Amino acid sequence: MSAIILFTAVSITLVLLGLALIIAAVRIFIGPRAQDRILALDASYVIAMLMLVTFGIGSGRSVYFEAALVISLLGFVATVALAKFLMRGEVIE
Repeated sequence: MSAIILFTAVSITLVLLGLALIIAAVRIFIGPRAQDRILALDASYVIAMLMLVTFGIGSGRSVYFEAALVISLLGFVATVALAKFLMRGEVIE
């Protein structure tokens, strides 16, 4: 009984996160400003990380949690670098 509930919850969560990823991708491609595109890219990193965590919960493997950690770290660094580029026009001073 609980395995069926877990499978259903993971499936519904993955579908909803996939829908959110599609919406973020639309904002990346048709965002009116660069700031909107960067925020959508940041949201897509977070959604991809959550999808990996959800898939890791469903499969029971720990490798997905490690991949989610790497994605979150790289996403944060990329967001900071892009924000700094938009503010000053250069990343490395």
